[in-house]
Amino acid sequence: MPTTRLSRSIPYWVLVGGSVVTLAGGAYLLISKLTLMATTLTDGTATGVEVYAGQIWAVLGAILVGAGLIGLALALTLAGLRSAIPARETVDVIEPPAWDDVVEIPADEVEATAAEAAAEAPAAEAAADAATTPVTEDVAR
Repeated sequence: MPTTRLSRSIPYWVLVGGSVVTLAGGAYLLISKLTLMATTLTDGTATGVEVYAGQIWAVLGAILVGAGLIGLALALTLAGLRSAIPARETVDVIEPPAWDDVVEIPADEVEATAAEAAAEAPAAEAAADAATTPVTEDVAR
């Protein structure tokens, strides 16, 4: 079975792990607070903190359970969508370039081209200087 990118995806596993931890934490909170409320109410030893605050903690636990279930459903949806996308085909390895086709320039031609460029450089600099020098008239006349 080929591995998919999803099985190596860190955000995917963070989603799955976070959802499981949220689900388990919410279930623990919900069950522990409801059990405490039920036992203290049946014993007749319940206080206002156990009853009224316990309800809010139980609601928070239920919300966390719901968030964990939504996260797991989202992870399952992502896994299903990823399995519907076909895997990429393998890429063929391209052969390295054949260096037999390289054209070599003789050294005397390279030197001649460099000499021509050096001879043209002063003329090009003079033309550039003339183009950038501002034309000013003698205002004192």
